[in-house]
Amino acid sequence: MATAFSTLAVFIPTKTKTKTTITRPHSHSHSHSHSHPLTIKASSNSTNPPLPGRKLRAAVIGGGPAGSSAAEALASGGIETFLFERNPPTTAKPCGGAIPLCMLEEFDIPSHLIDRHVTRMRIFSPSNLSVDFGKTLRPNEFIAMVRREALDSFLRSRAESFGAKLVSGLVTNLEVPESSTSPYVVHYTSDNSRHSLPVDVVVGADGANSRVARSIHAGTYACAIAFQERIKLPDHKMEYYNDLAEMYVGNDVSPDFYAWVFPKRDHVAVGTGTVCAKQNIKLYQKGIRDRVKHKISGGKVIKVEAHPIPEHPRPIRIRGRVALVGDAAGYVTKCSGEGIYFAAKSGRMCGEAIVKASEGGDRMVNEDDLKREYLRVWDSKYITTFRFLDLLQRVFYGSNAAREALVELCDDEYVQRMTFESYLYKKLADGDRLQDVKMVWNTIGSLIKCNMVGSK
Repeated sequence: MATAFSTLAVFIPTKTKTKTTITRPHSHSHSHSHSHPLTIKASSNSTNPPLPGRKLRAAVIGGGPAGSSAAEALASGGIETFLFERNPPTTAKPCGGAIPLCMLEEFDIPSHLIDRHVTRMRIFSPSNLSVDFGKTLRPNEFIAMVRREALDSFLRSRAESFGAKLVSGLVTNLEVPESSTSPYVVHYTSDNSRHSLPVDVVVGADGANSRVARSIHAGTYACAIAFQERIKLPDHKMEYYNDLAEMYVGNDVSPDFYAWVFPKRDHVAVGTGTVCAKQNIKLYQKGIRDRVKHKISGGKVIKVEAHPIPEHPRPIRIRGRVALVGDAAGYVTKCSGEGIYFAAKSGRMCGEAIVKASEGGDRMVNEDDLKREYLRVWDSKYITTFRFLDLLQRVFYGSNAAREALVELCDDEYVQRMTFESYLYKKLADGDRLQDVKMVWNTIGSLIKCNMVGSK
């Protein structure tokens, strides 16, 4: 879904002390061809059986940022990799498309994929009080706006350039073996024919309605629904959104989330999301259209999109030799709705974990390997942030009074600086203890003024 800026989220640290076991050469050319493989520092004391005469075979189900990043890491690390994606040329999901600055370098995203460099973020309260959220951005800082179809296509092509085999087909079922050494069998349809592929390990990156998750009985989770219209505006109205993104809160646009207007290369993405009242999503979409009526009048709707978005991590994200990443694992943050970075990051971490555990594809892997090398590392870095953002959403998105308090807080430059530092670079900014205390008191004061403290 869209990415906004989660006020106060910056005060939950992201753990960064993890042992480096894989080194990825950086490409300065942003091309699809990389001449150097992933290098691995793997221990030689594995008790897993070797695979004489062949490499570990992996299936990655889903070709979005999570799946493509997993496939790239696997293939570049020596794993025989198959990347399954249904109809790649037209696949896209309703997504605000904002990605943090650190992702451009970390994932080597070329500049031609960036539609807009957003340097101004404006947030509107239920009473239409507006706050410019971005006053503390430095001259070289911006929020990159991308179209998912362009980003996803690039990442899939890059995974192919590393050796992943792209399979254009719909996975219909994952056959789970009874023994710990027998293969998983991926059943899929392609070119109106049924096919099967036996593999050693599976990465489920097939979204909120993951067939892979169902196949391993990974449990259910609450899902939001995201609805978005792409609207092509007249040139003079598009100019208004040249470097500006807007975020709207209020019961008229969402009872438990927010609505957005995010600029792309030749259109704006206008959308909203909700968990508790999915059946009314079109009513909330009308609400955001009404709020921005004068800004989008004369525009033409060129695409309408809707998609489920997970609300929290699944109860089970690894079972046997199957691991879930991205939306399939539930890696979309509450409050901000950020998912693209965490999808790509989880896919890469999972792929690298399999490479390490298999010693470059020479040995079998097991459930303990995946939990140790992927899941525990992921949780140690990010799970606290996810839980805290869940709490923030409950506090600030529960009523219009709380939303007014949220917007008032966003006017504080210290809050803005700390928030952007955390969002853009995915690390805890160096704060000021006195300012931190002041911010907490301002938060309480805003909630009292908006009749939130003492009323619940």
